[in-house]
Order: sequence, then C-alpha cells, then structure tokens
Amino acid sequence: MHEHNHNHENENIKLAFFLNLGFSLFEFIGGILTHSVAIFSDAIHDFGDSIAIGISFFLEKLSTKKADEKLTYGYKRYSLLGAFFTSMILLIGSFVVFLNAIERIFQPVEVHFTGMFLFSIFGILINGYAAYKTSKSLSLNERSVNLHMLEDVLGWMAVLVGALLIKVTGWNVIDPILSIAISLIIGIKAFKHSFDVVKVLVESVPKGIDIEDIKKNVNQISNVEDVHHVHVWSLDEESIFLTMHVQVSKTVTKKNYETVKQEIKEVVKEKGIHHSTIEIEYENCKEKNCE
Repeated sequence: MHEHNHNHENENIKLAFFLNLGFSLFEFIGGILTHSVAIFSDAIHDFGDSIAIGISFFLEKLSTKKADEKLTYGYKRYSLLGAFFTSMILLIGSFVVFLNAIERIFQPVEVHFTGMFLFSIFGILINGYAAYKTSKSLSLNERSVNLHMLEDVLGWMAVLVGALLIKVTGWNVIDPILSIAISLIIGIKAFKHSFDVVKVLVESVPKGIDIEDIKKNVNQISNVEDVHHVHVWSLDEESIFLTMHVQVSKTVTKKNYETVKQEIKEVVKEKGIHHSTIEIEYENCKEKNCE
C-alpha cells in the first residue's frame, strides 16, 4: 500500500513537471509576441519551478529504493531533501517577486490587457489541474510541489483580477500590490513547510505521537513494571520508528516472554507506529545508567 502511494505521488510530480515546463515555454513565446515583461518574468519563474519539480521527482523516485548495506534505513529521506529544496526555491522566488513588486509600485508597468487576460485563463486552468493532482498528498516532497502549483494558480488569479481592475480603473499599481500579497502568503507557507522538514530531519517526535500516553498504555500490560528510554522518530513523516526499554516482572518466563513483547508491540502499533524495537529487562536498567 505504501509503495502504491509512492508510485502515485511520483506520477503526480511527473505530471506537475511536464505541465509546468510546457507552460513556461508557452509563456516565453507569449511574452515575446505580446511584448509583456510581466509574462516573460513569470516564464522565467515557472521555468525555475520546473527545474525544482524535476529534481523533486528524481529524489522522490530515489526514496523508494529499499534498504541496503550503505543506507540500512532505506532511501526515504531523499524525499525530504526534495521537499526542503523546493521549499527553499519557493522562499527565494517569493522574496524576488516581493522586491520586484516593490519596485513596480514606484514604476508601474502598463498592462497588456488582452494578452494578460488570455494567459491568466490558461495559467489558472493548467496550474490549477496540477495543483489538484498534488493536493491529496502524503509526502512532504509532494506537498512542496503542491505549494509551487498553488503559488502559480494564485499568481495567475492575481493577474486576472489585476488586469480586470486595471482595465476598469486604469490604476497599474494594483498589479504589484497583488503580487506583494501573494508572495507574502506563499513565503509564509513555504517557511512553515521547510520548518516541518527540518523537524523530521532532526528526529523530533512526529505529530500526533504522545510518548507519555504510550508509556501509560504499556505500563498497563500485565507483568510490565516500568517503561523508560523511549525514543520515537520518523524518516519521512510517514514511516515512524520506536525503541524502548521495558522492565518486566521476574516471574516472566521464557514461555511467556514473547507474549508480553507482542502485546507491547500491538499497543505501540495502535498509536500508528509499525516499526518498533523492544528491549526487555528484568532489572531496572534506568538506575544503572545502561542506556
């Protein structure tokens, strides 16, 4: 099931890559034909997005490789590298758009209404479809790609609304003001997303996992006397791992040793953790500092 999800995500990222690349080339031509600096600038931006998405696709595909002697936990964290890379591209792109928009407030550029209107419709449809395909994502990597697509959709919606408002009012300053608003929204989302990636990389406890609750439930199992040295982390926000030391009663024999261990694993599994290593002890290891 997990493998199927990864394959599905890879196909969505591939689709987003080809749609974005094709549309950026279309924009280059449109920018030349309409003499629109705005369209040409967005073409460069979309082309940069395409490169980032292409790298994300490569890393996502690499992350599906099984564990080997070099990477005993597997290649899942390559997906995180893709997520972090695309988030950084978004942050840099948003900052550049913000600076250009500030400059255009003081030096407004005349909008080519017909060209901008038609390209905005195409932009919303094409990027909107790619955003929809990557919206129901599991991995941080695909969610980063979805942010790219969402940024483009919002950008073209701003172009559409801005072009209409400018057509009615003649105020060219509307275009950079909308660009500033969108760059701030996307920049904040990208920053939060990159922070989520960093939390996984530094092996913080995954979202939704309560260590004290796990210890409480394990302590309720018959013959369990103490739970300590509990460590929980994730490779890619999906695969969650746990190790713990469990002190059991000295009455536990070899016959029911594995039964107790299996009960502990079942409790842990109910909390969403399917990869667990349980160290069974008869004496309190905590007091001997044997971590």
